[in-house]
Amino acid sequence: MSEYNLNYLDFEQPLLEIENKITAIETSANASQKDIKKIESLKMDLDKNISKIFSSLSDWQISQIARHPLRPYTLDYVRDMFTDFIEIHGDRMFGDDKAIICGFATLQNESFMLIGHQKGRDSKEKVFRNFGMPKPEGYRKALRAMKLAEKFQIPILTFIDTPGAYPGIDAESRNQSIAIADNLYEMSKINTPIISVVIGEGGSGGALAIGVADRLAMLQYSIYSVISPEGCASILWKDASKANIAAEALSITSGKLLGHKLIDRIIPEPHGAAHRNYAAMYSSLKSNILDMLQEVNNTSHSELLKNRNAKLMSYGQFES
Repeated sequence: MSEYNLNYLDFEQPLLEIENKITAIETSANASQKDIKKIESLKMDLDKNISKIFSSLSDWQISQIARHPLRPYTLDYVRDMFTDFIEIHGDRMFGDDKAIICGFATLQNESFMLIGHQKGRDSKEKVFRNFGMPKPEGYRKALRAMKLAEKFQIPILTFIDTPGAYPGIDAESRNQSIAIADNLYEMSKINTPIISVVIGEGGSGGALAIGVADRLAMLQYSIYSVISPEGCASILWKDASKANIAAEALSITSGKLLGHKLIDRIIPEPHGAAHRNYAAMYSSLKSNILDMLQEVNNTSHSELLKNRNAKLMSYGQFES
């Protein structure tokens, strides 16, 4: 039996054995020509298994991919997609929240104010980034950056990837709910184009606080929800293990949200999802961002604000 690897989700474990065989041959000093030919066969098997697994994913499995430990985070995109990144620190009221990254950045000669949630890889970084859960000063820093972008007429680009806003006592004592509400209100009327992309998990108000946009996109295997599947299951059934049922009911995947007209586009991920091919993910995201930028640049600011308001007002359905 192959060793269980935490960097592979439960349903990805069959891929681990094949990849281990490929790695063993590629790193062997005694590999024969026959072994090298076998690599091609193993790679074909790997592709077939990836296609089989990813062709029938449940909403709960997509939720797990959105949180994959090797999935690219905001700083990965900053490092490999953007140039001339100049980070902005602090909210000028309390401190600097490491769970939110803000700064000027350039993508193929186009300037942006880039704002994104940042999680951590190892234990030390997770604590440093507060597991990607911002406190009020994080959202106030983001709003300060947005106001700066408005002043210089630079488009705003946000990357959403958080379980939610931090629910601790210290965050509540510094008016977490007001910080989120202020961002929602200000983003609804800020006079510069806004593009938002859900790159992982978009959880509750913590995601919405940087998610009011002229164009809202989701990576193919990301999720966007008012509550996590586990949280929903805990409230409805007092049992977090029923998260798979909640995930199906919540309509949190990109396909369902596009069908409900709550997002504007789905950005395709590479074969086997973003964590299997960073370079392909960067290429797909880059082309889609530039395409969305062209769309908003072809619209006057007054029309953008009008359309943004109309989009917000159109959310939700009811029967009298």
